Amino acid sequence: MTSAPSAPPAGMPALHSPDAYTDSLIDFITASPSSYHAAAQVCARLEAAGFTPVRETEPWDEALPRRGLVIRDGAVAAWALPARPGRNAAFRIIGAHTDSPALKLKPAAALTRAGFQLINAEVYGGPLLNSFLDRELGLAGRLTTRDGRTVLVRTGPIARVAQVAPHLDRSVNDSLHLDPQAHLLPLWALADDDAPNAVEAHLCEIAGIEPTELAGHDILTFPTEPPARFGRDQEFLASARLDNLSSVHAGLVALEALAGVMADLEDPLLLIAFDHEEVGSMTRSGAAGPLLETLLKRLGAVMGVEGDAGAAMIARSTCVSADAGHSIHPNYPGLHDPVVRPRLNGGPLLKINARQRYATDAPGEALWRRACAVAGVPQQDFVSNNAVPCGTTIGPITAARLGMTTVDVGVPLLSMHSQREMCGVQDGPWMARALRAYWSGS
Repeated sequence: MTSAPSAPPAGMPALHSPDAYTDSLIDFITASPSSYHAAAQVCARLEAAGFTPVRETEPWDEALPRRGLVIRDGAVAAWALPARPGRNAAFRIIGAHTDSPALKLKPAAALTRAGFQLINAEVYGGPLLNSFLDRELGLAGRLTTRDGRTVLVRTGPIARVAQVAPHLDRSVNDSLHLDPQAHLLPLWALADDDAPNAVEAHLCEIAGIEPTELAGHDILTFPTEPPARFGRDQEFLASARLDNLSSVHAGLVALEALAGVMADLEDPLLLIAFDHEEVGSMTRSGAAGPLLETLLKRLGAVMGVEGDAGAAMIARSTCVSADAGHSIHPNYPGLHDPVVRPRLNGGPLLKINARQRYATDAPGEALWRRACAVAGVPQQDFVSNNAVPCGTTIGPITAARLGMTTVDVGVPLLSMHSQREMCGVQDGPWMARALRAYWSGS
C-alpha cells in the first residue's frame, strides 16, 4: 500500500504563514512514516509543481527535463537547470536527510516469548530509548519481491514496547536501563503459533503481495500518534521525525515557491535529501556515497559543462546542509554554551564547531547570514558546551567529498532523537524563506 501524497501548499503563502506552513509540515510528516515514504512524498509534491521524474539507470542527454527529480531508495534529489548557464555558473545545493531513529525489523521478525508474539527488531540510529516505551507503533517501509518489484507499505497502530511497572522493579524511576535485545522488542499479538514469518505475512497481506513472492524488506517502526500543536498560544509543534523532515519540508516548500520563476535562473539549483544519515551515511543512498557527486557531473554534462570546466563549476558551488539543531533546554541549561543560548521560535540556527563536526566556516557563515538578511528572517547561532560532545551532519561529509563551501543550518528542537520531538511553529517558515533566498542568488 502506497501512502497518498500529502497536499502541496499554496507556495508563497506557506512561506509567510506559520499556520499554513505548519499544516503543510504536519501533512508531510504524517504521510512519511519512513524514508522511502518521504522520498515518494517529495516526488509527488514536486511533480505537482512541474518537475518530471527520471531514471538514473538510463542515459541522460540534452533532452533531460530542466526541472527533474530522481529517487534512489530512500533518497531523493530534484534540480532546476538554467536554459543557458553563465560562464561562472555554480550549483546551489540544499542537502538534508530523510531518515530518523527507529526500530528496524530483522528477517523472520516474529518471536514468541512468555505467551506473546514479539517483533524482533534492532535499534536504527541513536534514539532516546525510553521514548519507545508505552507508545503505539506502526510498521512502515518497503517490501521487495523476487522479481525485483518494490512496494511501499504502512500499518496503523499495531505494536507496543510495554514498560515494566514500578511494583515489579522498584528501581525503575531511579536508574532505568534498557537492554535493546531484552527490553525493546515490541509486542504485537498473543502467541497462537510459532510462525517465524507472521509479521512479514501480515505486511504482504496489506501490500497485496503473496508471501511466497517476498524476497526482502526494509521495515521500521514509527509512532502513530499524530503531530499536534500545543502551548499557551499554540506556538509549539510536537511530532515524530522532526529530525530531519523539518529540513526536507523547508527545502521542498522553498522549491515549490520558486517553481513559477525558474525561467530567470542563472545558477542550477539542487535539493537532495539523503538516506541513512542516522547510521553514518556510508551507503549508496547516503551522503558519504557517490550520489551527489554523480548527479553534479551528469547534470553538468547535460548543460555542456564537463571535464575541467565541470570541476571548476563544482569548486565554485556551495551547499547548505540543513539538519535540525538544539534549542537551549530550560531544565538542563548547564549542558549548553553559557553565552550562546538559541531557543525555539527565535529563528533558524547557524551551526558552528571548531572540530568541524559542522562544516560552517567564515565564507559559509557570510553566505547564510546574507540569505537570512535578504529573506528578512531572524537567525541564531549554535555552538556546543565545550564539555559536551557535538553531533555531526551531512555537511562535513559533503565538504570533504566535493571540496565546496558548505554551511550547516537547521531549526532548533527540544527532545531531539525522541519518538516525540518538539519545535517552534515560527522557525519552519523562516527556514524555508532563507533557503529560497539562497537559491534565488543572495
